[in-house]
Order: sequence, then structure tokens, then C-alpha cells
Amino acid sequence: MVATELEKLKSALEKNSLQDVSKQINEELNLLNSTTLDIAITGVAGAGKSSLVNALRGIKDTEEGAAETGNTETTMETKKYPHPTFPKVTIWDLPGIGTTKFQAKEYLKMTNLAEYDFFIIAAERFTEHDVLLAKEIQKMKKKYCFVRSKEDQSINTDKRKPNFNEEETLAKIRKYCSENLRKEDTLENEVDDLKRQVIIESMPAFSKEALEKKNAAMEALIWKVAFVSCGIDAIPLPGLSLVCDISILVATMVKFCQVFGLDEESLGRLAQRVGKPIDELKSAIKKAPLANQITKEFVLDLLSKSLFCGAVMATEFALKFIPVLGSLAGGAASFVTVFFTLKSFLNDIKEDAENVLAKVTELQDK
Repeated sequence: MVATELEKLKSALEKNSLQDVSKQINEELNLLNSTTLDIAITGVAGAGKSSLVNALRGIKDTEEGAAETGNTETTMETKKYPHPTFPKVTIWDLPGIGTTKFQAKEYLKMTNLAEYDFFIIAAERFTEHDVLLAKEIQKMKKKYCFVRSKEDQSINTDKRKPNFNEEETLAKIRKYCSENLRKEDTLENEVDDLKRQVIIESMPAFSKEALEKKNAAMEALIWKVAFVSCGIDAIPLPGLSLVCDISILVATMVKFCQVFGLDEESLGRLAQRVGKPIDELKSAIKKAPLANQITKEFVLDLLSKSLFCGAVMATEFALKFIPVLGSLAGGAASFVTVFFTLKSFLNDIKEDAENVLAKVTELQDK
């Protein structure tokens, strides 16, 4: 993995000057941090749109600030809900289509669909209204995906039947979805690269698949962050034979924690959602600190422990990479040490997030 990422950097530096590559990477990282994302949740009334809004924000339907849910039509006007961890992500709860107040023909005008980046059409059963929405969204050259809502209710209904098998029920639901949809879009595959990255960062860490996507997205950032931190504005670190910008590393590690839900606020919301004390979730975290515990001193300690590994890796890649990396203010050793430190930290974060997910499953099964 390290060699692959360094090959990307080597290729970039062979085609452009250090200053140009540094400027380009800085612009990419700044764009990522400033990119906004507006996701609209739409569909027929009663399809579970508001519950989906809450799930995407990682909160319970009963929490303060949650989108109102109920058995009757509860969303009578478009409402915005900022993501609790990533403020540039906004989830919009749209009224249901096909009601007396929001008839299909007028719905499209009344909800200003052109304002949003992406659409999630929530549906318990796919109807002509859902098809109409999909066609109109396509006309605007926007992207969407379908979410089959209220799956838990279908499972609870089938539990009353003799010889109930949850996997068979889920298989029936998936078959129904695939037969009724010509194309199964996934949210993060249907937007441009920057917004895709933002989606993956902000999606709930509720499954192993989500954790894998988050890990891949963060891995792709590591060499860029290492390059920038050891670039033109890098400064020597007291007591260490390294030259890098420590503040960039602190910010990146905090971001890793937030992306994987390992910050105090995210864990608190998760604890409320599963109805368990937050300390029970924290007990699953064995390797990495929480986001609010990452300080300059913590990062310096990690770097000092990685110096030997960094030196070994720098020697390993000497013939291939050091001539290029040597142009950095921090040099090859600093770059590889920072790279290795971030990669190792990300591995720990992912492992802890997997442990928290397993703990949640364990607590819910009790």
C-alpha cells in the first residue's frame, strides 16, 4: 500500500514542480474541507422519510432536534437538518408526494428539487409516484438512489409466521427491490469525487461495509497530508529529527476519529440510540484516543515511536523514491515517518470502530 501511494506522488513530482504539486494538493484538501452537500429525502407520505433523516444523522426519533416522525403525515414543509458532526452536510426532509396538499403535478414545483445535490427516494413499496420522482430527477441531470424503508417492520411481521427465517425474509425484500428497479444506485457512487468523499465521511458507521469505505477514503488522503505537512512551510520539531507541520497532523487525526464516530459527541448519540451507557461503548476502544484527546503532545509521541520504522521504510524505498522526496523541506525520512504514523493510526481507528460496532451488536442482542 505504501509503495502504491508513493508511486502516485512520484509520478506527480516527475511531471510538475514541487511548488505546483504542493499548490495542487493544498487546493484539493481545502476544497474537500469547504465542499457542501445537500441531500434531499423524498418519497410518498408515510414511507419513513423522517426516520431515515434521523438515521443518517445518527440520532433517535425521540431525541431533541430529531425530524418529527409518526403514523400520519408529519412533514408539511421542507425542513433542513445539519449533520451533527459535519456541518457542511445538510439533510433535507421533504414533504411526501401524492397527498392532498402535495399532489404529484404540483409537488415538483413546490419542493424546488433543483436546489439539491442528491436525492434519496424512500419507499416501503415502489409506486408510480416514486417512478415519477426518479424521472424528474434524471431530467435535471441529478442523481438519486432508492432506499427500501421500514425493513424492520417487515421482519417483525414475518416473525409471527411459523418457520420464520430472517435471512429468507431479507432475501425476499432484496429480490423485490431488484425486480422493481432497473438500476440500483448507491449514494456515494453517483456524485462527483469531492461530494463522494464528503458522503463517505459523514455516513453512519453502522456496518462493516461502511467502515471499509471510510477506511479506503481516509487512506487516499494520507499521502497528500504527509506531503503537505512535510512541504515548503514545514518546520523542525524540537527533540526529533523530523521536519513537518504538526498542526496538520493533529487536525487529520481528529478528522479520522470523527469520520469513524470515535468522538465524544458521536459516541453519546450512539449510546442514546442503543439505550446503553456511553462507558459501555468506550470499553470497546482499546488502541486510539477519542478526538478530544488528540493533542500536539500525543502526535509528537506517536512520531517519536515511528521514527525507527520511518527510517527503515525510507531506506527500503531509497533507490526509487528518495531522490524525489528529497526535494521536500522535511526530506524523505520525515515524509515516510509521517506517512507511516498516519497509516498506523488509521489502522487503530478502524479496529476500534469495528470493536464498537461489535459491542453495539452484542448489547442489542441482550
